[in-house]
Amino acid sequence: MSRIGKKFAELRQRGEAALIPFVTAGDPDLDTTLEILRALEKGGADCIELGIPFSDPTADGPTIQRSSERALKSGVSLRSILRTLRAFRRNSEIPVILFGYYNPFFHYGVEEFCRQAARAGADGMLCVDLPPEESVELRCWADAAGLDLIYCLSPTSDMERIRLVGHSGRGFIYYVSVTGVTGVRRTFDDRLRAQVARVRRMTALPVGVGFGVSTPTQAAWIAEFADAVVVGSALVEIIGKAQGSAEKVRRAGAFIANLKRAIKRARKSNSPRPSASKSERRIGL
Repeated sequence: MSRIGKKFAELRQRGEAALIPFVTAGDPDLDTTLEILRALEKGGADCIELGIPFSDPTADGPTIQRSSERALKSGVSLRSILRTLRAFRRNSEIPVILFGYYNPFFHYGVEEFCRQAARAGADGMLCVDLPPEESVELRCWADAAGLDLIYCLSPTSDMERIRLVGHSGRGFIYYVSVTGVTGVRRTFDDRLRAQVARVRRMTALPVGVGFGVSTPTQAAWIAEFADAVVVGSALVEIIGKAQGSAEKVRRAGAFIANLKRAIKRARKSNSPRPSASKSERRIGL
């Protein structure tokens, strides 16, 4: 069983949902990324998605697009990202998922990338623009390297697609809460709970929900019915706005700690459907 599988099994025993933050590698630089990864784990993250910056991130909204631009301007590469992951792994056993687009993996060489990613300490991969039908080669080399290849589902996924992803995927299923690109949202569709329940009935894989989570209230509500809460844009925005590396690290860790506390309370009480308070609207969440 992979580290991802073990983590979900551990959380299931405790009746707890996972918190999975996303950060863009190299934003603003890889030394700061390394310290942010450590802060996320200390803050209570259960797994981490490490984003591979790409020049044309079609599934991402403006916040993550800008973080990719900053990272690429700082000169990051797949090789340097893997070196950073290797440094992080020396003192951590938290599962790490490499989140990216197929183009960088293809140019690196799919077989070599999977091999090197596993050696660096990665546990899984999510290739956002490569559907299961087109991922035979990547899945082959990911399996050979012991990496969980994670797939996405969305509200538009039909029963056939749910069965395919449930059969082909490893680690967990990433359920995209809305159609469209990443970005913080004030509210979620009331049907999200039922949509996730439908997926969970058709697969043994855990189901994590992402795209739009930005507040403890939202995280707690999703944790009531999903196996994991994924948060990306809100965290990336906090990192982008903070001044100086030390402040970026501090604020990232504090944000994750607040979300984790809310998630731990989620299944012990009934959380209301999340909506934006006046203060949340004022600060743009």
